[in-house]
Amino acid sequence: MVNGNTVSGRHLSATLEAILYLKGQPLSISQLAECARVDRSQVRDALLELMDDYARRDSALEIVETESGYSLQLREAFRDVMLDLVQPELGVGAQRTLAAIALKQPIVQSELVDWRGSGAYQHVKELLELGLVRRRRSPDGRSYELRVTEKFHQYFQIEGLPPL
Repeated sequence: MVNGNTVSGRHLSATLEAILYLKGQPLSISQLAECARVDRSQVRDALLELMDDYARRDSALEIVETESGYSLQLREAFRDVMLDLVQPELGVGAQRTLAAIALKQPIVQSELVDWRGSGAYQHVKELLELGLVRRRRSPDGRSYELRVTEKFHQYFQIEGLPPL
């Protein structure tokens, strides 16, 4: 039952928080309104209240607006904690691309793509997001040089890689 800013006796903002948590993906205002069985203007007001609440408290979570909608997510400041606790799900291709970078570093991205195929572009993007690889413009400015990061060494518990 909807009454003012409550849904079945709960604050709408708490209901939206529960919906965002349970769905685990960005939701539009329309989708949130449908799930909460309220109108869009009520959702907008309650979202602002919820976002303000998260901004004021010392929380590891935040409500953010993305292109896809609103999302409950871990604050960027806690990304290292997440990566330490949650094993990245790297596919075999990404693992092989990471191994190639680690063994051949510094390797020029265009050379890596020649060697591993065009799927390496997506692998590199994944590895950059996970913080396992870093890149910088190559001296000729045409491609990027790729290297593994300190995080790679920590994650795989590798002191250093043997010289080739």
